[in-house]
Amino acid sequence: MENILALFQGFSTALTPANLIAAMAGCFMGIVVGAMPGIGSLAGCSLLLPLTFHMEPVTGIIMLAGIYYGNMFGGAFSAILLNIPGDAPAVMTALDGYAMTRKNKGGKALFAANVASFIGGTIGIIILTFLAPTLAKIGLKFGPAEMTTLLLLAFCSIGWMMGDDPKYGLISTFFGAMLALIGMDPVNGATRFTGGNVNLFSGLTFIPVVIGMFGFSQVIEMFLNRSDFSFLGGEKLTIRGSLLNRKEMQGILPNAIRSGVLGCFIGVLPGAGATIASFISYMTGKRISKEGKHFGEGVVEGIACSEAANNSAAAGAFAPLLSLGIPGSGTAAVLLGGLMMWGLQPGPRLFAEQGEFCWGLIASMYIGNVVCILIAIAVIPFLTKILKVPAGIMSPIIITLCVVGAYAANNNMFDVYVMIFAGFIGYFLNKNKYPIAPLLLAFVLTYDLEKYLSQSFRINGGSASIFIKKPIALFFLAVMVLMAVVPVIIKKVKAIKGTAKE
Repeated sequence: MENILALFQGFSTALTPANLIAAMAGCFMGIVVGAMPGIGSLAGCSLLLPLTFHMEPVTGIIMLAGIYYGNMFGGAFSAILLNIPGDAPAVMTALDGYAMTRKNKGGKALFAANVASFIGGTIGIIILTFLAPTLAKIGLKFGPAEMTTLLLLAFCSIGWMMGDDPKYGLISTFFGAMLALIGMDPVNGATRFTGGNVNLFSGLTFIPVVIGMFGFSQVIEMFLNRSDFSFLGGEKLTIRGSLLNRKEMQGILPNAIRSGVLGCFIGVLPGAGATIASFISYMTGKRISKEGKHFGEGVVEGIACSEAANNSAAAGAFAPLLSLGIPGSGTAAVLLGGLMMWGLQPGPRLFAEQGEFCWGLIASMYIGNVVCILIAIAVIPFLTKILKVPAGIMSPIIITLCVVGAYAANNNMFDVYVMIFAGFIGYFLNKNKYPIAPLLLAFVLTYDLEKYLSQSFRINGGSASIFIKKPIALFFLAVMVLMAVVPVIIKKVKAIKGTAKE
């Protein structure tokens, strides 16, 4: 009850003209930045932080928060329309979103992404409202051992994306893990597979790899196979034509709600962030959703899982930030820097000493979430005009976006070369029916898995018993065993029943 009263007081702060304008401006800028490949929420918040220097603390953080979760909305736009994820969390959105665009359902894909983002964001904010301190304490319980087993659990889910021939999926997964090992060892700093190239000491950056494999590879396909974008020409897209029917809404709701809850809890974990939340929620949906077997072929349920999770995770990241002063992601670290710049010290006493600030921020997130979906839906007719651009013009536009997005990741020309190389690899994989999703998932998870695994062994003197001593880690291990054993048992039971009937 105290939280509800405090929230209402927060609305009185958030609804002041200055704060309302800040929320709207932040959401708009976040959507624009999110739709631009390669920039992402981290760079977006960093670049726009100076705009808030002369603002009141609550006004400044409201704008930065709007940029953060507005970015989650915007990242889906280029992923769906051009197959170029605007940010890392939108990678899974591209799998079904672009497939729907190829089926002349780009408007519906955009609408589904916006609805799921709104649902996931709302769930995350509600959980944050009532459970922020509790969530922060749960996040603190996840040390190296717990994070190792969580990432191993995510690795186990790669098997659900292998496709019809598991050997192709396994090769892609192995290749993704090998790419992730390039650079310095996260524990002892030794260099690996760099060939003496200093540009590889910090490893391959995710964004150029993704942009190359998704966006640049389709340009290569167009030039080599003389294909075009004619599949985009038959759709007259309007808001009305993009509306989801009853069946599609019924498919989105359960997936968005489940992914919203799961994404919020993953967003709380240190180092997890929206990207891993999006991957894990998509894998979970593929496993248990009614349309799971069609994920990756162009279904709204797949979009719902990804978008709801990354928006909810963005809200969840504020729990440890405000309650403990611990940023769960790079973007949250920028927000922490903003708070300290204004003389505020996040931690257990922040809600007690700066209640107006905290609750004003949380209330603004409710408002910002509504503003984001209104802006996102309003621009659908304008965005979908991209689909009317002739192939001769579209291809250089995509090439430009790929180059700019890859360069913007680190302001380094070497990343452009990585993007081009990844584009040819992506073309080869698609041509030979190797799935890209397992490769990207392994690429994302391997570095953190290696880091947390090494830390776990060092903490426990080289013994693996730490994974049994820790209850949360033991729980995840048990889940992994069940995931491996249960399908085999079910298959055996079905075989016995089939034999009995004969």
